[in-house]
Amino acid sequence: MSISLARINFMVVDDNIHAIDLVKTMLRGFGVDSVVEAKTIAEAKAKLKQSTLPGAAVIDIIILDYMMGEEEGVTLARWLRTEDTSPAPYVPIIMLTGHADRQRVYAARDSGVNEFCVKPFTPADLMKRVMAVIDHPRAYVRSSSGYFGPDRRRVDDPKYKGPERRKDRKRK
Repeated sequence: MSISLARINFMVVDDNIHAIDLVKTMLRGFGVDSVVEAKTIAEAKAKLKQSTLPGAAVIDIIILDYMMGEEEGVTLARWLRTEDTSPAPYVPIIMLTGHADRQRVYAARDSGVNEFCVKPFTPADLMKRVMAVIDHPRAYVRSSSGYFGPDRRRVDDPKYKGPERRKDRKRK
């Protein structure tokens, strides 16, 4: 690995302590020193707000489980991206899930999640997602439909000439 992850602060949000421990073990294996954990969306919100206080460590990347008991991780992602009270609307979010059906993938994408990782996953799978948000950050966009988050289009198709063409690209 060409960069050190020691100075990057992670938050792992999952209602299952064993899942948190597994992700923390993987992150520590990558050289991560700082991992904040939260077992509920409310706890994650409180810790994210605390991270903006003077002298506190800012959360750089969130690893978030999709299903957390009665809660869904996309609720936290939407709050982070769209609420005026959000302390970190641009923080990269990696969504973990044991269910990769199209509906959940789209819900995660539409809530502003940067990357998606399906359980069970290997350390290499997680590292790939972590490095994607570090090495290949996507521009954040706001659409007229209310979406705010990383550009959902991963490929710039130069042949596309439709009305939803990216404004910063010239038409040919």
